[in-house]
Amino acid sequence: MTAAAHHAAWGVTYALIATAGHLLFARRPASEARIVITVTVSGWLWDSAVAHSGLLVYPNGVFLKGTAPYWLAGLWALFAIQLNTLLLWLRARPLVSALVGAFAGPASFRAGAALGAVHFKDSAAALVVLATGWAFILPAALAIASHWDGVTPPSPPPIGAGDMNDARAG
Repeated sequence: MTAAAHHAAWGVTYALIATAGHLLFARRPASEARIVITVTVSGWLWDSAVAHSGLLVYPNGVFLKGTAPYWLAGLWALFAIQLNTLLLWLRARPLVSALVGAFAGPASFRAGAALGAVHFKDSAAALVVLATGWAFILPAALAIASHWDGVTPPSPPPIGAGDMNDARAG
């Protein structure tokens, strides 16, 4: 019996606190909130589709049969707040981010299975589906985060750009 399998509410509480802290310190909290909401909802729907296919079975936290458990939304929120911080280096590397997603996504599910939080009906098929999905999910999430980046300071104007505007005004 592990906390991952039987005490999911504590993890969701932590995810809410961490997400709130991230938004509190973001340069543009509304932009970061859009990322968190978009990635969390999209990710939970993806996980629900995989669960609905029958490849994954969750022992707890499922409120509606055939959907992902509620606590996965907390994990998606934690993932979303890393996109413009820890994972920023992947933004300009879509091929690398696809490869990272293809390996890290299924690896996280294997870890969850080892903790008893998820069971594979058909391990090989589930891992192929997860790898394929995550090869698209990570680059797409990084693109969304880039569009609504609320953390990274804006780029300064090019040198001399202010001088040209001043000359035109005069």
